[in-house]
Amino acid sequence: MQIFLLVALTMTAFAANSILNRLGVAVYGMDPMDFAAVRVVAGAAMLWLLVMTRQGARPPVLVGARVAGAAALGVYMVGFSWAYITLDAGLGALILFGVLQVVVFGWAVWEGQTIPLQRWLGAGIALIGLCVLLWPGGQAAVPLFGSVAMIVAGAAWAIYTLLGRASPDALGATAGNFLLCIPLTGLAMLVAGQGAFHLLGTLIAVVAGAVTSGLGYALWYRVLPQLPTTVAGIAQLSVPVIAVLAGVLLLGEPVTMRLLAAGALVLGGIGLSLMARR
Repeated sequence: MQIFLLVALTMTAFAANSILNRLGVAVYGMDPMDFAAVRVVAGAAMLWLLVMTRQGARPPVLVGARVAGAAALGVYMVGFSWAYITLDAGLGALILFGVLQVVVFGWAVWEGQTIPLQRWLGAGIALIGLCVLLWPGGQAAVPLFGSVAMIVAGAAWAIYTLLGRASPDALGATAGNFLLCIPLTGLAMLVAGQGAFHLLGTLIAVVAGAVTSGLGYALWYRVLPQLPTTVAGIAQLSVPVIAVLAGVLLLGEPVTMRLLAAGALVLGGIGLSLMARR
């Protein structure tokens, strides 16, 4: 029961990132570059606080893997914030999650991994779901700008995930990535940000960085070793669902038949792929 509650809390934190970004950028009008920069600073502070309180050597920061991870993290943060100017919270989470899985699957193909037929079918169904969701036309058309920004964010997050596969210290690596990401998002804020820090928007960005990102990631790293790979993957299918429900209840966002159909295809395809893993 304890592990179930911890997983549920972690998935809720991940979904809350979408809700908080939508609140800060679209509702309270904070500039997305400013929001991303504050989120990264708050996340770095929380993660390094966790690193400093544990025993052992401090993780290395200025190494090639950290620089690449920070670059991918920075692109994700900026794209994620930009997307929520126009995308609903649940819709953005669904695009992000679908793109993440497609890119990771494509990388497995590129590496020459042996892929079962069931995973091919699942990936194909998920890709069809994304096409249904993003296909232009009609009143239910998805905003183009927000969709492109979230697709870029999803691809960057997939790269960030792939870069971290071989890290022996996930928490230390993430803390280093966040620290090196501060100059990147800070530069983006100086170049393209408005510098208008709305009080509530800034507080929401701090919560998104320190709590739902920093503490959320740390909690996920704690429970991951206790979960089979398939369970860990399937658990993440709940993130878009939670984000959609929270968006409806908290932000009054609409649920269309197009979103439901595309969501069923994307999540069903990913679930089918995960069932093919050992």
